[in-house]
Formats: sequence, C-alpha cells, structure tokens
Amino acid sequence: MRSLYGVRHPISDPQVRITGTTRRLRMPPPGVSSHGSARADPILRTRATCRGGDPNASVTSMNSTGSIPADAFSLRSPYGRRAIGLSVAAAVGGFLFGFDSSVINGAVDSISQDFALNDVITGFVVAIALLGCAVGAIIAGNLSDRWGRLRVMFLGAIMFFVSSIGAGLAFSAWDLALWRVVGGLGIGIASVVAPAYIAEIAPRQIRGGLASLQQLAITLGIFAALLSDALLANSAGGADNVLWFGLEAWRWMFLVGVIPSAVYGILSFTLPESPRYLIAKGRYDQAREIFARLVPPADLDHTIRDLQTAIETDRKNAGVSLRGPVLGLQRIVWVGIILSVFQQFVGINVIFYYSTSLWQSVGFDESDSFTISVVTSITNVLVTLVAIFLVDRVGRKPILLTGSVMMAVSLGLMAISFVFSETDAEGAVTLPAPWGPIALVAANVFVVGFGASWGPLVWVLLGEIFPSRIRGKALGVAAGAQWIANFLITISFPAMSSWSLPLTYGMYAAFAALSFFYVLFRIPETKGMDIEQTETLFLRKDAKTAS
Repeated sequence: MRSLYGVRHPISDPQVRITGTTRRLRMPPPGVSSHGSARADPILRTRATCRGGDPNASVTSMNSTGSIPADAFSLRSPYGRRAIGLSVAAAVGGFLFGFDSSVINGAVDSISQDFALNDVITGFVVAIALLGCAVGAIIAGNLSDRWGRLRVMFLGAIMFFVSSIGAGLAFSAWDLALWRVVGGLGIGIASVVAPAYIAEIAPRQIRGGLASLQQLAITLGIFAALLSDALLANSAGGADNVLWFGLEAWRWMFLVGVIPSAVYGILSFTLPESPRYLIAKGRYDQAREIFARLVPPADLDHTIRDLQTAIETDRKNAGVSLRGPVLGLQRIVWVGIILSVFQQFVGINVIFYYSTSLWQSVGFDESDSFTISVVTSITNVLVTLVAIFLVDRVGRKPILLTGSVMMAVSLGLMAISFVFSETDAEGAVTLPAPWGPIALVAANVFVVGFGASWGPLVWVLLGEIFPSRIRGKALGVAAGAQWIANFLITISFPAMSSWSLPLTYGMYAAFAALSFFYVLFRIPETKGMDIEQTETLFLRKDAKTAS
C-alpha cells in the first residue's frame, strides 16, 4: 500500500499492447484447440486466402500461437509451472513490503512507553519508514538497470535484514527511527524490483495473472506480521514483557523480520536474471536461453521481438516531459495523483499501523486487540482475491464506486461509535454496548470495501490511464504522491486521535465520500480496452466537461 499496495515502476507494467499479426504456421497437432486457426475465424481465413496462404493454416491468437496449445501456460504445463514458480519466488519482495508495513502495529504502545514518547514523536517513528520507502523506490529503477534485477533484490534483502536487527536492539527512539529508514529503503527497493521482475519473466499470455501475485504477497505479509506480533505478545504475557534472552516481546517482533529477508536474499542467488535486462545489455543468447524454458519454441522469437520493441520505445521516450497546462502538469497526470491521494486519505494504513493501539484505546484488552488485528488481516487477504477475480469481469468503475460507498458508511459508523466512548475513574476508555461491536464490524467492513476496490484497483488504473510516451514518469509521480499521502496520514493519526477520534474518522469518511463523486464524474470505464485507447477516453471526458 504504499502505500501498502506497492509502487509500480515503468518496467513492471503488466499491461501489454498485443498487435494483431497473422503468421502462417503449421497446423496444430491432433487434439489441440483450433481457436487460433483460420478456419475458426472467417475474417482471418479470408486474409490468409487473399495473401495466397493456406486458409487452413494456423494464426496467432491470445490462447494459441501456431503449435502452442491453449493450455500451454496452465499448471499442467512445464512452461506455466516454471513461470509461476519464478513469480512466486520474486513475490517474496511483496511479502517483505507487507510485513514491514504492519510489524510495528503490535509494538507502538510499548515503544511509546519504553522511550517516553509523546503522540507526535510516536507518529514520526512509525511514519519515518515511508520516507525510506519513497527514496528506495526512486533509486531502485536506475540501480536495477545498471546492476541487474537480482543484485538489487539482494541489496534490498540485506538492508531489511540489518534493519530488523537494529530495530530489535534499538536503545532510543532516534536509533529506532534510523533503522526504520534503512528498512524502508530496502522495502522501497523490493516494492519496485519484485513486480518488475515478475512482469519481465512472465510470458505475455499470463503476465496479468502473475503480476497480481505481488499484491497477494503484500496482503500475506501484513497477515504474517500481525500474526507473529500476536503470538509473541501472548507468549510473553504482553508486548512489553521479557520473552527470550532478556529482550521484550516487542523487540522480537522486529527481529523476526530476519527470516523473510534471509529467504529473499537466498532466492536472489537462485533465480535467473531478467531477460529484459540481459537484452538491454546485449546478452541475447542468455536471454533466449531463459525464455526457452518459459515459452514454447513457436512463440520464442515473437516474445523476444516484443521485448526488443518495448526496450527501444522506452529509450525513445526517455526525454518526454510531464509538463502541461494544469498547475504545471498534464491533466491525466493529475488524475493519477488524485486517485493515489484518495487511496491513502481514507485512512487504510491507520488500520494496519495502529489497529492494536486503537482497539486498546477504546476498551479491548491487549490480547483481544491483537486477535482483532489478525482477523482484519485475514479479511484483507480474502477480499484481495475477490478483487483479482472481479476486476476484468465487472469492470473498474463499478467496483470503485461500490468500495467508496462501503468505506464512507463504515468510517461514518466508526466515527459515530467513538462519540459514545466512556472513561472510568481509573482513566480506562470503553465503548458501551452496542457501540463496541458496531465499531468492530464497521472496521472490518471498511477493510473489505478498501481491499476489494481502492486497494488493488488504483494500481490497475494507474497502469492503464497514462499514454505510453509518459507512462514511466507519470507512474513515478503518482507513486510519489501516494508515499507522501501515506506519510501524512500515518504521522498525523496519533496526535489527531488523542484530540478526537470521532472527528478523525469523520475526516476519513468525508474523503471516502469525495472519492465516490470523483470516480462517478471523472473516471471512465477502461475494462477490456487496449491500453493505448484509454488516453482517448480521458480526452473525450475533458471535451464534454468543457462544452
């Protein structure tokens, strides 16, 4: 997201424009689907005949290219299994991202107490990692183009490994903040390189599905972090109690991060280098050898040609500017920025950074607060799967609108619930019935609404709405806006919540309501469209508004 939902780099864009080319190839063997044959399509059959070709010859299609069976990239196929295996391994970077985003959730109160921090400094220590993430994401693209994807993966793993140890052994708030920045750098690098590697290693026929593994890995990382927090705190009898070797449980929450970072570092030595990087460096034989294990022979040359064309296009567009008439930027760039800001200003990261502290502040004990956070993270995983399933079936706009309504209503209910909180003589805060259960249900409905809509779909739209000539730079600007919005929400929540929880959640509800109207009036549907057609949708939208 920077965000919890990752930062896309131009080279990670899973959307690929596939041009309709008709190639004369041999007939598919008996038993193979004929969906790609000229006989199956009278238009293609006519084209083949007019060109003097055999009208029964096979032609390329999305599912079958010449002698490529329709199920060539399924789990039953060695090509599909290899591509999925490599993508799962690379997606460990997304797992690290999610883990780092939420691991501090269970430690916030203990850090604040042990280091005697006020609300402002507590928010700063939590949010400072996001600045490291932003810098890491910015430098990752150039580093991976110079050194290769795998070396940069290893660098990100090392930085997160070191920061996990440093944060676990921190002796002051500023020492902890420093290690949080180091870890943020590593996570920012992983958030760019992991989806880039998946997009570059995956055959184009299944690239979109494999690219979604990064999103799923992030949600699984969030779940693992919150689960490990709960297990460690419950084992010690509290996050601030000593667990092992004289160290408190909250310190072990950070130290556990060495395990996924070590796994990611080891995997960087076992994966093949990105074929795109190899071709860009002129190492064509090595790239061909890798692709030969991932795509059938009949599609090998086509795949390499597509990649060479994409690399040349990127080089030609390197000097393109984003400058335009709307406050110095092109109008479409502002669309991406506004979508990114809305995604963060509904307050989703408050749930994943502060939920344990939040539930304790309204009367739940520590153990129950950890359990609630774990259940919320499981919900997030499940609804992400739902979003992946629905996005190309229902469309972007209906899902976003539905999500906005769910978020606005649930956040509004949370704001109303906190109005009725009570403080007893000892200073303990509680939510009387029925407002406690209402707030709990509303928080999970909010996660469902966000996780099934604005969480993943904003990234889908950002990959679609920008024209190819500016896509890389525009994605960088939109991602930067998301990091900044994330930082502002994260650093402000402790101080705002101590002032007024009802007004804080009321503000998030207002942004969710505004997001509904923005999508309704400003965002057209892009489902099923060629990626280069989507720019014209926004131009027509602007023309109608002007008239």
